[in-house]
Amino acid sequence: MSTSKLRAGGSEIEQPEVGVAVFIINNDDNKILIGRRRSLYVAANTYGLPAGHLELGESYEECAAREVKEETGLDIKNIELLSPNNIYYDAMHLNVTYMRAHLSDPNQAPQNIEPDKCEGWEWYDLNNLPEPMFEPLREMLQGGFDPFTSPAIGRM
Repeated sequence: MSTSKLRAGGSEIEQPEVGVAVFIINNDDNKILIGRRRSLYVAANTYGLPAGHLELGESYEECAAREVKEETGLDIKNIELLSPNNIYYDAMHLNVTYMRAHLSDPNQAPQNIEPDKCEGWEWYDLNNLPEPMFEPLREMLQGGFDPFTSPAIGRM
């Protein structure tokens, strides 16, 4: 295998894309925030977490806070690193770091800031998630990962 290219799904991948996905915890009722993605090149028409690409010079914590704010209008705190994952999906290599965060103000309500990218955001019980779920996220959760109880790898 070349150090600069990888074959996946019949296509060559030049380099991985790096991003974060954020489990926003609602402490009052043990729910997480999930939205249905519109026609993006990744996760089109599936349910997933607030997520996005890491920008040059940005920390994982900064990326998580920025993406959550851009997509949902929510401010978050206590941002923790849970699990880095390599995902090979539709001829892409994604390096996604899953994060956990809490609402800065529990009275905040999610807004659909980017309606061209997402149908909307709702709180879902971990045991009653909507379908179709973004496949790598579904596999992670079905494999026993619990964003409420999983120990943090670190705080950013």
